[in-house]
Amino acid sequence: MDLQEFKKQYIKQELGITEEYARIFSFIDFGNVNNWFEEDRQDADNNKLQSDEKLEINLEALNNFLYLFSGDVRFYYGHDRQNSGSLGFIRVARDIFGKHRVFTKQIQKVRHHLTDEEVEINTREIYKDTDGPYVFIPKCNFDVEIAVDAVKLIEGYDTFCLLSSDADFVHLARFLKSKGKKVVLIKGGHIVHQWKTVADSIINVQKVKRYITRIKKQKPGS
Repeated sequence: MDLQEFKKQYIKQELGITEEYARIFSFIDFGNVNNWFEEDRQDADNNKLQSDEKLEINLEALNNFLYLFSGDVRFYYGHDRQNSGSLGFIRVARDIFGKHRVFTKQIQKVRHHLTDEEVEINTREIYKDTDGPYVFIPKCNFDVEIAVDAVKLIEGYDTFCLLSSDADFVHLARFLKSKGKKVVLIKGGHIVHQWKTVADSIINVQKVKRYITRIKKQKPGS
């Protein structure tokens, strides 16, 4: 047994992914995943992070980790055509996951009027109209795209693995279960109770953060 095969078996055993899960396709709702470790103050070994350090998702490590048990990995995330950093991120994602495994669309900016309390803690640029102060909040969800792809590809997998915590995918999970598929949810934070009744396996991302994160130094003032 070579090292890669040993690693595959070790990860599957650690996550409780048995032979009954068979062929697995993984779908990354990265808009939901991106901030999973935003509040973490310890690394994967429970060492305290320095004040200028933060944990972030390492895309290459995430891709390598998922392919230890997945036959296909698909990445969904929005972009902002007016932001060169956003477009650069998508280029990097395509280099890592593959051009045909990254699915993107333009982020929409939704106007949100602020309460007095929100004004006090807001860090975004504030605008004003006749209804008061507001900010633009970026929105870009891939519920429909992931659901359509999951159904289109249904004959290719036995297990649907979703990286998200979004309650909107519960209905899709129920549909896939009705078609005899298993469902694995890799989640961060709290999830609605319905997920606990529909998923065959729920994996807290804290359990796997050693495999998919890196420590990043923050710029002063960030």
